[in-house]
Amino acid sequence: MSMPPLSGFPPALIRRLVIKIGSALLVDPAGQVRVDWLRTLVADVAARKSAGQQVIIVSSGAIALGARRLKLPKGGRGSLEDAQAAAATGQIALSQCWASLLDECGITAAQMLVTLDDLENRRRYLNASATLERLMTLGVVPVVNENDSVATAEIRFGDNDRLAARIGQAARADAVVLLSDVDGLYTANPHVDADAMLIETIERIDARIAAMADGGSASGMGSGGMTSKIEAARIATGAGAHLAIISGKVDAPLSHWTNGGKGSVFLAAPAKRARKGWLAGRLTVRGRIIVDAGAERALGQGNSLLPAGVASVEGVFARGDVVDIMTPDGRTIARGLSEYDSEEAARIAGKRSEDIAVLLGHLPRSVLVHRDHMAMV
Repeated sequence: MSMPPLSGFPPALIRRLVIKIGSALLVDPAGQVRVDWLRTLVADVAARKSAGQQVIIVSSGAIALGARRLKLPKGGRGSLEDAQAAAATGQIALSQCWASLLDECGITAAQMLVTLDDLENRRRYLNASATLERLMTLGVVPVVNENDSVATAEIRFGDNDRLAARIGQAARADAVVLLSDVDGLYTANPHVDADAMLIETIERIDARIAAMADGGSASGMGSGGMTSKIEAARIATGAGAHLAIISGKVDAPLSHWTNGGKGSVFLAAPAKRARKGWLAGRLTVRGRIIVDAGAERALGQGNSLLPAGVASVEGVFARGDVVDIMTPDGRTIARGLSEYDSEEAARIAGKRSEDIAVLLGHLPRSVLVHRDHMAMV
């Protein structure tokens, strides 16, 4: 049987790799680190570094570890305060564990804690990108986690699948691999459907692929199901990185995959320019601009969004805020920076440029969203 393209993400083809490990793989049901398994993964990482591949780790597990130490119910997820306290306590244990095991292989570890805000704010995103770049050149393995000790429901990724994709984007990684409790994307949930078939290569994420996902984490310990993994794949591939879902339930999971283990690979789209990739990967937007069919066609041809093609405006946003550009039936077709605030945008919706000057008393900008500040999604 021939191997699917890019199987194993070999160092010869993938210069920089992000590896995401979920809570259920890293922490056992009793709240203890699965050290023996983790040591096999670290050996995989060391082998790849020796072969010239740069590695970034996105690691869950802080809340699960902290909950055990603090004897909190519901795995520390009973309330926001419990989760934050568990994360603050568990993060020390988690980083010590990674640092110790990587040190055994002669590798220096670094810790980076980020919130959704850090990667949604353009300036902080660039700071995180610069830090990751410097750590890579120093031969360090960054261990990244969401800063759950300060993150609230409104400013959380909510799962480390999408965090891994955004970190891959910020680090200009060539690929992201998600270690999962299943060994890839199936046509149906393999835990309940015996006829479910593995899809080894996904060239494009369309409605059919999205419909195969089912939400929820099988372990009950983590927060990411297949839905979040497909969303992560959308972010990663849009930023020019391949993304794989493979099983983490085996020892040395990367070696296992390289040596013929199953997996699903979402192939990267051509990389967007850095700013457009950042826009397309954002998880929070301030408003929505609904456009007509003519505007949709124009945007597809690479044009800016003119007020004349706007049917309606939703939400409250300021000039420079990120907005989704959508069709009347609810499809998001682009994301960009608005040249007008929401009040003015609503007033000029459907109007031609010459009418706008009369309506507003001036014509500061002829487009509502400029093509240079817009990413098709």
